[in-house]
Amino acid sequence: MRHNRRHNNGLFSFFKKSDKVVQENTIDSKDLLGNTAKNTGDNRDVETKLSFHPEWDVPQEQKYIFNFLANELEPLKPNQLSLSSISIEEDILTRKWLVRAFFRSSLSQAIELGEIELFILDKNDELVASKKFDFKALGTIPAESARPWVFEFENATIKADEVPEDGWKIAFNLVSLRGHQLELDPSWEEQLPEAQKEELAKIVKTLPELGETEVNFTGLQAKLADNGNLNATIFIRNGHKKAINLEQLPLEIIDATGKQIAKGSFKMNPILTVQPNSTKPWTFIFPAELVDAKDADLSRWTARVTQ
Repeated sequence: MRHNRRHNNGLFSFFKKSDKVVQENTIDSKDLLGNTAKNTGDNRDVETKLSFHPEWDVPQEQKYIFNFLANELEPLKPNQLSLSSISIEEDILTRKWLVRAFFRSSLSQAIELGEIELFILDKNDELVASKKFDFKALGTIPAESARPWVFEFENATIKADEVPEDGWKIAFNLVSLRGHQLELDPSWEEQLPEAQKEELAKIVKTLPELGETEVNFTGLQAKLADNGNLNATIFIRNGHKKAINLEQLPLEIIDATGKQIAKGSFKMNPILTVQPNSTKPWTFIFPAELVDAKDADLSRWTARVTQ
């Protein structure tokens, strides 16, 4: 236990009398936990009470600093989670950033969390660091509480040359929190029956995971129309943390035997946007003159982007 205590005193030296809460990043708890929280519809202000990790042995003068900081925190609305940024210090030897913050919860019950990716954003909301943290380390977070913590961003997780100036914040990566999801174009949203939407969402869940910078085209349904056109419905899958915009898309369709049965280039007007970490279905219609479907085997087929 002595070792642990010594470690903690080192940690406390990070929090200073001159510190102040600079930025808040607040999310609705359902973004993180699904719909577990009871929504009572109340809009009261929730004051979050200071809560230390049970293994922390906090010296008295340090308690005073934490209390002072905790009193500066703005109230939350019910069922929110928040990160309150305080300060960043760079470790001279390792170059890692020690980011001081409060993790706060206005839920009416205690929670324990798993892996969550956090971002450091500069004053222009540009990403300067990102890392997945195991929030189990923070322990159980009591109802309506604020827990001080130091998040360590190792050099490999940092994308900037120096610690950001005023206006930075530590924030939840909501895109990774909600998992990969189906995105429907408004026209699909209106026209598709609920059952079909659910069916598409189910299929999206079964597809293999994408890499963080991967964009993938997965065939869903190919039909030859009576007029010789080929209608190919394709999942456009975006693994990036940013949206992608498709203006021009050169595509070929390959049947089960490996034969190219259609090839064309599609100008997207308006531009087709696929949100981060999302899969969007789209139907491409190849006109008959671009289709060679004699003896085509469409029991299995692939869509490929041609160069």
